[in-house]
Amino acid sequence: MDGAPSGLFRGAADAPGLPYWIVGHVGDGNFHLSYLLDPNDPAEAATAERLSEQMVQRAIRLGGTCTGEHGIGLHKIGYLVDEAGAGAVAQMRLIKRALDPKNIMNPGKIFALN
Repeated sequence: MDGAPSGLFRGAADAPGLPYWIVGHVGDGNFHLSYLLDPNDPAEAATAERLSEQMVQRAIRLGGTCTGEHGIGLHKIGYLVDEAGAGAVAQMRLIKRALDPKNIMNPGKIFALN
């Protein structure tokens, strides 16, 4: 995928020395970077979290998104305001409340209603 969006992140991905892979669908610009790490090693987990934060922020700065084809996801809820802005998220909450007043459709999966 050289030259594709993943190329923008490859240097940052290499930096910690953790094994990783990148998969994507070039047609819509989505790519997914995953690290192979020891779940019992808190240092590796912290490194992966830090790198994820850096990559999401970089994607947003470059005009990309924090989401993928599956939506925002629980792990990236905090980035939605960074990407869309507080006003847009407030409008999303209004629409959610209007269409789902009992909050039974995927509660807490995009943003908190409070």
